[in-house]
Formats: sequence, structure tokens, C-alpha cells
Amino acid sequence: MLWSLGGVPIGAAVLLYLGGARLDRNAVTAAAALAVTAALGLAALALAGGWGAASYRWSDALVLTLAPSHAAAAFTLAVPLIALPIAVYAGFHELPPGAAGRSGARLMALIVAFVGAMQLLVLADDLLTLLIAWELIGACSWALIGYRWGEAEVTREALTAFLTTRCGDLGLYVAAAAVFAGSGGFSYADLAALDGPLLDVAVAGIVLAAAAKSAQLPFSAWLFAAMAGPVPVSALLHAATLVAAGLYLLVRLQPILDGVAWFAPLVIAIGLATALAGALTAICQGHAKKLLAASTSSQYGLMWLAVGVGFPAVALVHFVAHAFMKAGLFLSAGLAARESGGHELAGMRLGRRLPGVGATTLVSSLALAGMIPLGSAWSKEQIASAAGQQALWLALTVALAGGLSALYATRFQRLAYGRTDRLPASTPPSRGEIAALRSLAAGTLLLSVLWWPPARQAVAGWLATRWPPSHTWLLLVSLALVLAGIGAGWWLTRPGRRVEPASAGQAIVAEWFGLSALLERVAVAVAALARRLARFDDAGVDAGLHATARVADGLARFNARRGEAFAEGLPDSLSRLADWGGAWARRAQSGQTHHYYSTIVIGVVLILSLLVIGVLL
Repeated sequence: MLWSLGGVPIGAAVLLYLGGARLDRNAVTAAAALAVTAALGLAALALAGGWGAASYRWSDALVLTLAPSHAAAAFTLAVPLIALPIAVYAGFHELPPGAAGRSGARLMALIVAFVGAMQLLVLADDLLTLLIAWELIGACSWALIGYRWGEAEVTREALTAFLTTRCGDLGLYVAAAAVFAGSGGFSYADLAALDGPLLDVAVAGIVLAAAAKSAQLPFSAWLFAAMAGPVPVSALLHAATLVAAGLYLLVRLQPILDGVAWFAPLVIAIGLATALAGALTAICQGHAKKLLAASTSSQYGLMWLAVGVGFPAVALVHFVAHAFMKAGLFLSAGLAARESGGHELAGMRLGRRLPGVGATTLVSSLALAGMIPLGSAWSKEQIASAAGQQALWLALTVALAGGLSALYATRFQRLAYGRTDRLPASTPPSRGEIAALRSLAAGTLLLSVLWWPPARQAVAGWLATRWPPSHTWLLLVSLALVLAGIGAGWWLTRPGRRVEPASAGQAIVAEWFGLSALLERVAVAVAALARRLARFDDAGVDAGLHATARVADGLARFNARRGEAFAEGLPDSLSRLADWGGAWARRAQSGQTHHYYSTIVIGVVLILSLLVIGVLL
């Protein structure tokens, strides 16, 4: 039955793509929502019924296996739960009021298929199944980012995001090869049985793949390229699917990966560097979606740090909290961009045009800031407490990253929904868009129950984990930094202050410290190299094959004209030569002795002549 968790939405996506073009917007949206709801219901049934592992034997060595786990349980519920309001929003925000058309059906089908592929990924119990699902979400993400493929810039950005994540994907292939070489299988149990250099190679490959997918340094800039996709696509990628895949891999395999001495320090270093760099990038960024994208990398950096210090369950809880608030913020950014005519924060301040949207967005912004008593504030404090188990300076750095989060969250809220004019909204949000936004805000508020001790203990029991010990002084320090961040964000967004980077240095920071430009140049170079290789293939390899074919054709034509005569003439000539030799031999057998003596003498003379010539030479 576990196969149905991914198979049902993928099958529904195929049907939606084939038949959705003839349906109107409401019907296509309802069909997509129903498919995602079915995925959610199947996940709930799987957890309630305690479904066991499921496998498909491809061959003696290749077995595809799905198995439930504590991490998978959280993800299989969170993914469709977040995707459901996003699918509803996508239908009302991106599709025209009439027939959805082939383009609209494609968008909704890809969203549903993405959910199914992600369900397979989190349930995978071996690297082979994981690779198949990993490739599926990569293909879906590329197609979703490049949804408006008719625009040259969109296709280029989709290619940039695809190539960057593909670079990291190679690590997963290396890991699978190392596990198979060491054990003859691909299961996670085989990975746990590895030791020595092969284990190091496998862990390195997994970290590489996870870092690329989770947009950690040095791969973070691909998230800016992904902003070329529609708003609901950005929400889906950043909240619960593509970016979450890398984190899930680390959370799921942390007990195994932690057996390598260098794993924890490396993951802590990558996570901490990304958390701080992403925060600074978001603070300097003037594009609404890119600000939120940088904040995604920063927040996932904190989750990586939690995994590195040995508390993957804390990272898991922060993932759920982040998914609700970040999906809501992206959907809100889409409404603000439609009203203002673009995603530039300098042209927004829509608090009086979209007061309801602004008030709902405030819940998600406060959650991103880590303000008590929202659930994300509790999970962030747990990350700081977990970091404190390693070193005091690490806990204080996490608290500092939380303060920077408050700064860029305030900056987004104030610039997007600050109060200026009283003009009415030119394009009021539809009921579907508002419902999607409010449902995500409600989820964010509901997670505030984590501050209640019985609730968090129940979650700990469900995840079979323990929470790190909390410290009142650390909570007070974090709260002080959050308030300081809110104050600094308020001051930086006061009316009349410039929104765009004020200097060349700030502009570089706003583009991931120059990584965005570097990544774009690399993508352009790779695309140019691919075109040259294609031309070489046409002019060189294909030309050689065509020349060989022409030679073979010429030989065939020659054989048709001359070959038959040659083939029959050669044996005939050899036969005549044999007849002549036989006739000559018969004439030499005369029966007269003097003829034989004469022949012997002539032969002896010839042999002696040859010997003399050889001696002289």
C-alpha cells in the first residue's frame, strides 16, 4: 500500500494533464486539490494503520523498497498538507477564468506529480529508489521553473537551476556506487554496514547532493534562478518539496552518517555559513521573491546545523514550521506583485490597498522573525539549545542568526505592506487565494502549541526523540536579538529611505556575494559547450557515420555490378590453373630414366647456385 502514496498522485497528474485542458479553471483546480487531498488521506491511513515495508524486485541485485520511518511520517503528512493550499492558489492565481487550456493543465499536473514524487522520495528505503524519486523531483522542478518557456530569460534561469542541482546530484550516484561496490546492494542497511574509504566516499556524495538540493553554500544562488517560475511554484519548491529533499536525506540518514568523524563538523560549518550569508543577502535584497529565497537558504542552514549537532528531530520540527510560514509568504508576495506590477519591494507598501492580506501576512512574518509564542520561535530556540550542547559560541551565533531573521522579516513586511496611500486594490484577491493564504497562517498559529509542555512531549514521543535542555538565559538573549532585529528592520524601512542596495558592496551581497553572477556565467558556458559538442556531433561523429554509410553503399553498388563476376571468376580461374598444373605434372612423368636424371641435375645446379649467391652476398 505504500506505493499508492506516490502512485496515486502521479497517476492523477497524468489524467489531469491528458484531460484537464478541456475543463474550466474551477474544475481543474478542484481535481488537483482532490488528488493532493487523496495523497494526504493515504498518508494518514498509512500512519494510523501501521503499514509495513513494501518492495519490488527488479532483479536479484536491484530491489526497490519503501519503508516508513519517523522522518518519513512527518514529511508524508507535511508535503500534501502544504501543497493543498498552494494548488488551490495556483488555480485561481495562474489560470484564466475560462478553460484551463493545455498550459493550465500542465501546471496543475506538474504540481500534483511533484507531490507524488516527493512522497516516494521520503518513503524510499534504499539508494536506488531514492535516486528514481530524486530524478523525478528534479525533472518536475525544471519543468515548473520553466513553465513560461516561451520567454528566453525563463528558459535560461530554469537551465541554471537545473544544472546546479544536477551537479550535486552526481554525489548521490557516487554514493550509490560506493554502497553497491562495498555490499552488493543499495539499501540504507547496506550503507550502515560500510566502513573504511567506501563509507567516506558514500557520505561525501550524500552531503554534496543534499547541499545542492537544500541550496546551501556554495550552491545557494540557484534559488534566485528558480524565481523565474510562477509564484505557487516558488512556494512549493521553497516550502515542502525540492529544497526540503536535501534536508530530509540528512535527517533520515543522520544516525548512519554521524559515524564518519568529519560529517558533523562539515554539516555544522556549511549550515552556519549559509544561515549567516543568507541572512545578509536577504537584508540587502530589494526583490520580494529573492528576499524570501535567501531567507529559505538561511533557515535551512539552521536546520543543517541542528542535524550536525545531533538533533535531527529539531530540524524536522523547524522544517514543518518553516514550510507553513514560507509558503504563506510566497503566496502573499504574489498578490503584492500583481497589485504593484512587479516584485520590487520599492514599488509596494500596499497595507491600505490589501489590508486583509497584510494582516494575514503579518502572522507569517512574525513566525519568520522567530517571535514568541509562534511555533517557529520554539523550534529556533531548540536549535540554539542544541547548538549550545556543542559550544556556547555556537548557540550565540544561532541566536544572532535569529536576530538577522527578524530584521529581514520586518523589512519584507514593512516594504510589502506598509501604510501609504488609501487607493483601492486594482485586482482584489479571489476567495481561493485568500483561503489558501489564511489556511497557511492558521497552520502557523496552530504550531504555537509547541510551547505547551504536554504538546511538545507528545511530539517527542511520536518522533521517538528527546529535546535538548533549554536555558532561560539563552531564551532571553534570543528574544532580545529578535526585538533588536525588528527595531533595525523598522528603522531601515522608514519612509523616504532607499530600498535598493545603496552601494556596490551591498549589491554584491544582495546577489549572494557574487555567486549569482558566477553561477549564471557557468551555466552560460556549459550551455555553449553543449551547443559546440552538438555541432561537433553533427559535423564530426555523424559525418563520419554518414561517410561510412556512403562507403558501404558504394561497395554494395560495386558488388551489385562487378562483384558477381569477380566472385564467380576467381574460383573458375583457380580451377583452370589447377588443371594446367595437373596436365604439366602428367607430361613430366614420361617413364624414361634420362629425363629424370636431367631434372635432378637441373635441380642440383639451381640449389648450388642459390647457395653460392647466398655466400657471396
